[in-house]
Amino acid sequence: MAGTGGRRGGRIRDADATRARILAAARTEFARKGLGGARVDAIATRARANKRMIYHYFGSKERLFEAVLEDAYLGIRAAEQGLNLDLLAPEEALETLVRFTWDYYLKHPEFLTLVNSENLHRARHLKKLPAVRAAGARLVGMVQAILDRGVAAGVFRPGIDAVQLNVTIAAVGYYYLTNRFTGSWIYERDFMDRARLDERLAFNLETILRLVRAD
Repeated sequence: MAGTGGRRGGRIRDADATRARILAAARTEFARKGLGGARVDAIATRARANKRMIYHYFGSKERLFEAVLEDAYLGIRAAEQGLNLDLLAPEEALETLVRFTWDYYLKHPEFLTLVNSENLHRARHLKKLPAVRAAGARLVGMVQAILDRGVAAGVFRPGIDAVQLNVTIAAVGYYYLTNRFTGSWIYERDFMDRARLDERLAFNLETILRLVRAD
């Protein structure tokens, strides 16, 4: 019996590892080419798997895209929750969240392109993923708690909508990075130069903190 359990456990680990490789490969392919342009053959090759295995685990290319979206959104939401912002003073907590969001976008450019791609589909796939909406609600609750603590401490002004603030935190980093090529040409500066990135983060922090401060 012990031997049977060991084999079963090994099969589960192998299946989990294969599924993880497929997800990682699909994330790269969908981020580069979108749902329409992505090729299951390319995903299989990159994942060191085969098309049969992909369809076995995910059913279809569209359902694989949904799995990639869910993994991407839940990944950033889990990382946000891991910041333990409730342990920080309100201003420090908000600054930490702004820095984290900027750094996450820089380290995970595929997240931005996946979001762009799903917006082209009018969130058709995202609407099938209730866990993503639930995770978004937890983020709003976390930011609302920071705002409430800031108001109670007299450092934040009352009446700030947590959803609007979340959108603004995302936007000040998202727009800059998704428009880095056009922006670099139009404004005649390298948007991705290290010094320019540091300048942008400083501007983002100042923008958000000025928006919420009581004074």
